[in-house]
Amino acid sequence: MKDTKNISRSRAQESSAAIERLYITMRHLFNRGFYKPMGVSGETLREALLALRPEIYGSIAEEKVELNGLLYVIERLPIGIEECRYINLTSDEGYSNSHFKAIVPPKRRRNCYRIDDEQMNVEITRGRSDIYDILTHLTFIFIESHKIKDKVLIDDEGAVSRDWQKLEAAVKQTKKLSLIEREKAISHAANVLGRTFAKVQDIYDDFATPEAPDRFLHVVYWLGKLAIEEVVDNNKRTITFSPILRERLGHHIYGDIWATKIKEVLQQNNLLHRPIHIISANMHSVMNSIFAEPVLGKKYKNTPQFQIFEDLSSSANKDLRKKVEDVALQQGMISLPDTSGTNIDVQIFDTAKIDLSKTIFASSTITTEKPVLIVMDYAFGEQAFETIDELLKPYKEEKKDKVFLNVESVSIMGKAGILQGGKGDIMIPSAHVNEGTADNYPFENELTKEMFEGNDIPVFSGPMITVLGTSLQNRDLLKFFHESTWLAIGLEMEGAYYQKAIQSASKIRKSIHPNVKVRYAYYASDNPLETGSTLASGGLGTTGVKPTYLITIKILEQIFNVK
Repeated sequence: MKDTKNISRSRAQESSAAIERLYITMRHLFNRGFYKPMGVSGETLREALLALRPEIYGSIAEEKVELNGLLYVIERLPIGIEECRYINLTSDEGYSNSHFKAIVPPKRRRNCYRIDDEQMNVEITRGRSDIYDILTHLTFIFIESHKIKDKVLIDDEGAVSRDWQKLEAAVKQTKKLSLIEREKAISHAANVLGRTFAKVQDIYDDFATPEAPDRFLHVVYWLGKLAIEEVVDNNKRTITFSPILRERLGHHIYGDIWATKIKEVLQQNNLLHRPIHIISANMHSVMNSIFAEPVLGKKYKNTPQFQIFEDLSSSANKDLRKKVEDVALQQGMISLPDTSGTNIDVQIFDTAKIDLSKTIFASSTITTEKPVLIVMDYAFGEQAFETIDELLKPYKEEKKDKVFLNVESVSIMGKAGILQGGKGDIMIPSAHVNEGTADNYPFENELTKEMFEGNDIPVFSGPMITVLGTSLQNRDLLKFFHESTWLAIGLEMEGAYYQKAIQSASKIRKSIHPNVKVRYAYYASDNPLETGSTLASGGLGTTGVKPTYLITIKILEQIFNVK
């Protein structure tokens, strides 16, 4: 008889189980309608996040407060949320027509409303991924707030350390702190956070806004204050989900409104029956790739190839961007800023009105009817399925037959985490694998690794993982996907959802051509396996310009049949 093997789980398996627990717990709490993050109801979430130890949350499992992770999260949450004991996740319930002023986080497009001193409402119109994103971020900052509380609370009666008293005095000052006052406050904050003076001084200005240069101290103080009150006064922070949000979620309500608007505009402009190419990208790369050369070409005659696009990407060059946009609008571009709640703006290009001979696509050989381009801004996680699923459905006018869209291709360009290489590198996926379920979507990618070689940018090809959220990136799990026979080259949040919608529309529902062409390409925003290169380490800067435009141009060359 064989000896029973001693079975123990690897860190990757433990991490996978932690992600599953997070996912199931968040769905359970959502169905329940409310929970207290630092109470018994939030315990499973906290434990799972601490077991997972995601890369962007750095030292979450240690005593010291994680500063880079805190900055990453604070930029994605509404200003003032650290002061709020009650956070209410709602659907679009009419607050935009009230006296409440919308607060939009700098790095995440969602409308938030400060109802009173204690309550912040956060609108969720982008699907479940938005809920997972915000709940993991809130769980993280509440865990960090209790680290601050542990450092400053001396006894159960509420007595606090001298450092905390001094920090409180600095925060309550109404005038801007002088350099000396600021450095004294940083010294006290460093003790409270378990960090060095230099580290706190280093990150201090990254939290600042023009209205609040000393916001870092404010965030630290309010996180600690509410954590102290939770323990001393048993006054727990609470997260609630509005009944309307729970009723609407998962029913494609916003995606339907969004897609119907696009089809109505196509109908009004007699474009509904033309060949259509859908591109998921940002709101500048397609427009600039087509129109920058005709508008600004002479000025950039003797400059490096991508200099024109680098300059157009700079926030200092608004006038240049306006020139290009004005010409685009005159030559067949229709701009559709979002009003549906999806937060996905759209541009429609009627290429019959564009003189391609003056563009960088002059050798275009389109032999059929001139195509129409629908460029949609980035979706967020599961929202990708909702939007593309609705867009690919036939258009139905009252008392008229359904009109099936002549969709010839769907192209997805996005940012992703890379598992080999570094920021700015390019990834060409051959399949998308859904994290947690291993549901997989192989496809024939019209873009190939060879097309991008010779441009001084490393290019990788292989399967990519579609993850539940960037805030759940875990080194052990990612190493498993990269080094095992999955051979994953990167991770992103939308690919499997796009492909699921495209496959159902083309292979099952037959609402678009069964042989619709698909193109996927990503450029690396971070490497979660490399210390100092995670998402919390900061943005791409101009590093992202060349890969963005290289991918866009390759997509357009195929659409315009450039030989």
